[in-house]
Amino acid sequence: MKFLHAGPGFGGSCFPKDVAALIQTGDRVGSEMQIAKAAAAVNERQKLAMIEKIRQTLGGLQGKTVGVLGLSFKPNTNDLRDAPALTIIEGLLKAGCAVRAYDPASLEEGSKLLPKITPCTDPYEAAKGSDALVIMTEWNQVRNLEFDRLKTLLRQPVLIDLRNVYEPERVVGMGFRYVSVGRPAQSPKN
Repeated sequence: MKFLHAGPGFGGSCFPKDVAALIQTGDRVGSEMQIAKAAAAVNERQKLAMIEKIRQTLGGLQGKTVGVLGLSFKPNTNDLRDAPALTIIEGLLKAGCAVRAYDPASLEEGSKLLPKITPCTDPYEAAKGSDALVIMTEWNQVRNLEFDRLKTLLRQPVLIDLRNVYEPERVVGMGFRYVSVGRPAQSPKN
């Protein structure tokens, strides 16, 4: 049921390929696969919506720096095929945003595909000097971040959680602005 969780879109080698094959098969036999076409279209729009979510959170992207946690389409793999993070990062870079990225398994390959990113050895290096930290993949390495340490590294305490890894109250309680998917953004009370 994890595929029903809110997030930045689906990726990988199987599901996107299967959806595309279903659409092509339908076209070939004259039977439009409306649901499959809609799923593919919504998936692409979701990636663009995540770029817009980051833009709105930061009040623009030009000249900003974002720390990204995760490149692969899911944790425990180095598979970058159709990974939402790639499309989102490309959009951030195109808008004039610098990207510092960490991924425990796919950083080397990700750096080849996205040569303008700054590869980082851990989440804290990705956070250093960033205007926000963005969780793209729900790796175990990002599930128990040291928020006090992050506050000293980030330019401002902003966590954009595109996988809804954290409970909003916990993050806000640590003094962070917290933005997730399908839930309202929350900020600490001053």
